[in-house]
Amino acid sequence: MLVTRPEGILPNRFVYHLLNPIVNALRSLPFIILLIAVIPLTKLLVGTSIGTWAAIVPLTIYVGPYMGRLIETSLLEVNEGIIESAQAMGATPWQIIYRFILPEARSSLILNLTTATISLIGATAMAGAVGAGGIGDLAISYGYQRFDTSVVILTVIVLLLLVQIVQTLGNWLSKIR
Repeated sequence: MLVTRPEGILPNRFVYHLLNPIVNALRSLPFIILLIAVIPLTKLLVGTSIGTWAAIVPLTIYVGPYMGRLIETSLLEVNEGIIESAQAMGATPWQIIYRFILPEARSSLILNLTTATISLIGATAMAGAVGAGGIGDLAISYGYQRFDTSVVILTVIVLLLLVQIVQTLGNWLSKIR
């Protein structure tokens, strides 16, 4: 989206104004509602509405726009002077993106992708709660439905540890030059 913004490197008003409201609309939906809303599309694409493969469709629809907006935010943080300098040196738009913008936005990109990954962990657990398997399914089937609080607490602890590991790794990677 950054590239096609009206003031972007390769401006394309049509593409930007088409994608921007779609991204905003998809980001505003809670995952559980999106999961239910795309059941017909999921059935069409993978032939079923339950199971691991069925979870991939709503997870992709959920995380794609979210990551897109986070990446756009990271890239917008790059100093305009760097882009202007690259243009003055005769760099092509793709050279500007790959040789100047991405290296400059690296730390912010890593931190934002870490945030998206953590969001995806939560959404994946929710997908498991409605038939996709995994830790969400474990929490519902063996914890909630059987009134076994210890299973629910264990799944929460596992999710907390997983999120902590991902966040720590993201913080560490963002500091490496």
